[in-house]
Parts: sequence; C-alpha cells; structure tokens
Amino acid sequence: MSQATNTPTALVLGLTGAIGGAIAKALARRGFVIRALTRRPPGQRPLLDFPVEWREGDARDAASVLAAAEGASLIIHGVNPPGYARWREEALPMLANTIAAAKAAGATIVFPGNVYVYSSASPARVSETSPRQPTTRKGQVRLEMEEMLEQAARDHGVRVIAVRAGDFFGPGVGNSWFAQALAKGGRAATSLQRLARPGAGHAWAFVPDLAETFARLVDIRAELPNYTMLNFAGHYDATGHDMTEAVRRALGRPDLPVKPFPWIVLWLAAPFVRFMREAIEMRWLWTKSLALDNSPLVGLLGAEPHTPLDDAVGAALG
Repeated sequence: MSQATNTPTALVLGLTGAIGGAIAKALARRGFVIRALTRRPPGQRPLLDFPVEWREGDARDAASVLAAAEGASLIIHGVNPPGYARWREEALPMLANTIAAAKAAGATIVFPGNVYVYSSASPARVSETSPRQPTTRKGQVRLEMEEMLEQAARDHGVRVIAVRAGDFFGPGVGNSWFAQALAKGGRAATSLQRLARPGAGHAWAFVPDLAETFARLVDIRAELPNYTMLNFAGHYDATGHDMTEAVRRALGRPDLPVKPFPWIVLWLAAPFVRFMREAIEMRWLWTKSLALDNSPLVGLLGAEPHTPLDDAVGAALG
C-alpha cells in the first residue's frame, strides 16, 4: 500500500510496452497508483493519460526492482528482452528479480503468458492442463519462467496471476505481427500479407481486452489460489484469412490485395540477422491450428472481455 495516500500501488515493469501500458491503464481506472521503473531520462519518458510515479532503474538490476517494489501490492511483469533476442540471458534473470521483489514486498505478480510453451505436436485446442512440451529455444525459456512462478507460489507463498494469450494487436501496438506484417502501413497499406497457412487457425489477443481481463482478476485476487494460470481465447482466426478480411472491412477496401507473407526472405536473412532466426523459430504457430480454451476464465469472470473483431481491428489500425 502507498504510505502517503493508503491507495494500492502497482509497480509496472515494461510500462512502455504494449501489455504493460494497457494493464497499467486498466488498473489506474480502478484507483491504483502506477509506479514504473525506467532507464529513460525524464525528457524521454512518454506522456500518458494517467499519472505515473517514475523510478529510475533497470529490470535487469535486482536492487532497482527491489527498491521500486517497496510498498507495492502488485508487480506487473510486462518486460521482455529487447530485439526479440537474448531470452535466456535476460528473461530469466529479470523474472527472478521480480519474484524476489514480490516476496519481499508481499506483492502479487501479474504475468502475461503466451503460447510458446506449446509446439506443433500440441492439440488444436489447448487448456491449462494440456502438456507443455516446447520444441523451440524461446518456448523452453517461457516454460522455465512459468515453472519459476509455480515454484515461487508453492514454496514461498508468492501470489501469481498469469494469463496465456495469442498474438497481440491493438491501438499503439507497433511491435507485432499484425502491425509489422499482416497490415503493414496501417490505413495507408497498399496490400495485406497472409501469415497463416490456409486452414491453420491462429489466436489473436486484442490488448485492451486482455488488460481488462487482468484487471478483473486483480479485483478478485483474494478469492484466487496462490498460483493462477488461465487461458485468454481472444479472437480466433479459424480459417487463416479471417483477420485479413476484417482489415479489408475496416478500411472499406474489399478488393485490397492479399499476398502470401514472404517467409523465404526470413530464411535467406537468418544466417546473418538474429531477429530473422528468432522469428523463423516460431513459424509453426502459423502452420498449425492452436486455439485457447478459456472455460476456467469464463467460470471466474462470467465472460471474457471481448471487443467485436471489426471494432478491434479498426482501433488497431489507428
């Protein structure tokens, strides 16, 4: 609790990222004081539509996280290694810092999960109890992160609220497959790119809906077990082209060309560009169907926050 105002404080690691900022906004609407750890000097910090208590520091530095977490009742772990690289070298230590700070402060960890813990051998519809057998480097790191959180909850009483979701899209979400590939150029796009193999279903997460889901779980956190992992269904593109058709409708351009994504370019560049190698590793998510069963989440909340697809796509396009 904040010592000055006796209002709850949420420390956000990764406030300038897509999900960290969205969760912070949802919590600010509920009266939380938002505190953020940043390496940016004051003149380079973003102007947001809610107050932020900035703390200088780095999520990779244990002492910085521990100091920033003092008095916080929530720690939102929305930070990832930059450049889609150095997952093992940076993601695991950063989460260890968050766990240590949460243990010291008595704070609940809010953790956005993803589907990297699955593989091409996973069933087409996964639940929270489906086997986690990743076959990629990033998937193995994400599995180890989930296991770290499970152990912290089991052995040290650290409370964790985690939600798995598909690919992010939404307003201001620029570093995403939606913005950088499928609808590159936004409303000025001259063509769209089809990422998924025809017939391969793909899970998408509209970030404002996912953030509201986290906030509603925070509202009932006293009723949840120490470790809570839930699936967020989001928008499931069952055919592999539902999303491109939604973009066409949002733009009012039903004849906008849709071209196959040039995966060959990534393959050719992979030996020289690490980002390309990392992206190719997750191509399986575009060649097989993977949907998220959200039955337990709906059982807790009554319904999953869900913006209609055309409205969500319109907002994502700006």
